[in-house]
Amino acid sequence: MFWHNFKYSLKTLFKNKPLIFWTFAFPLIMATLFNMAFSNIENQEKMDIIDIAIINNSEWNDNEIYKNSFDVLSSDDNEERIFNIDYVNAQKASELLEAGSIAGYIELIDEEPVLTFNTNGLDQTIIKLVTEEIRQTESVIKNLSEEEIQKEITSGNYNIDYESIHNKVVELTKEDNVRLKDISNSNLSYTMIEFYTLIAMTCLYGGILSMTAINESLPNMSNKGKRISISPTKKRTIIFSSLFASFIVQLVGLSLLFIYTIFALKINYGNNIGFIILLSIMGSLAGLSLGTFIGSIFKANENTKTGILIATTMFGCFLSGMMGITMKYIVDKNIPIINKLNPASMITDGFYSLYYYGDNLDRYWFNIISLLIFSAILIIISYIFLRRQKYDSI
Repeated sequence: MFWHNFKYSLKTLFKNKPLIFWTFAFPLIMATLFNMAFSNIENQEKMDIIDIAIINNSEWNDNEIYKNSFDVLSSDDNEERIFNIDYVNAQKASELLEAGSIAGYIELIDEEPVLTFNTNGLDQTIIKLVTEEIRQTESVIKNLSEEEIQKEITSGNYNIDYESIHNKVVELTKEDNVRLKDISNSNLSYTMIEFYTLIAMTCLYGGILSMTAINESLPNMSNKGKRISISPTKKRTIIFSSLFASFIVQLVGLSLLFIYTIFALKINYGNNIGFIILLSIMGSLAGLSLGTFIGSIFKANENTKTGILIATTMFGCFLSGMMGITMKYIVDKNIPIINKLNPASMITDGFYSLYYYGDNLDRYWFNIISLLIFSAILIIISYIFLRRQKYDSI
């Protein structure tokens, strides 16, 4: 019965012309528009130097890592400098921001950088990403320092020269293999961020496929569902066969999107294409699970369910930064639990971690596992709801 329902669901999905358009054609149209709109954006933005302000307090002056890093990134001797910096007090920084003279300002509070912006845009994104890179470097220095101190203690030396160890670690971070470099102009791609967004949205909109397949199996939604309801078919067979059929159709749509963007639009996804595809597959599973969940628990017509799915997806995309990466930063900073539970954020965060921290896959794998857990929970809940559903009459 599994394969019978799988084949029936597959045929139903492929024969649904509006559904096939939104699954196959719409992502390709959006990819074409993105390529036309953003193909030259890096060349236009590369020459621009970003005006920022830094709150010049004692904490900033005492933090050698942030201070030296931003000095290098704003030095007149650096041909690839990306910042013009005004060192001012908090009141002056706020006035400059309100006047539009700077893109934003940075203040160190308890050794944590606090970024303040008035608008969202590429300049604000660059400031945030550069700050995160410096923060990561600071974390590396602290960890290496702790390791060196532990080595001294293990060897029986309790007369530790902490300053010497710190200076040694700082020198190590200046080596070519770990040194903080200005990679923003050469590697930061606004176009790639938009294409990552497109892939993530395509993954989540796959939920329409699974929701349609589930609706076909419900007695209050279709004639097929009425026949299934009086048959001895197990609910889990219905769920997994419908989900599997939706998954196959979604993979076909993703394959077309990757083939089109790589070979027709000449989009270079870099050396991590395998990890990008894996994340896309896991993101698709999460989207399909969400569609199955909404299709199972809501007793409403198909249009209402579709509206709920689209509204949920778009709200999740908004919080994850798809309409402006600064929103993701705001949510992560103030209510981090929201994006920990948000599949859109898991997908985009996985893409960003690959793009900006490709050598360290810990954050990437965390998002992969999070998507798997999210999918499993929704599928289990869907199964429980379908199993308990009863109808007085159809």
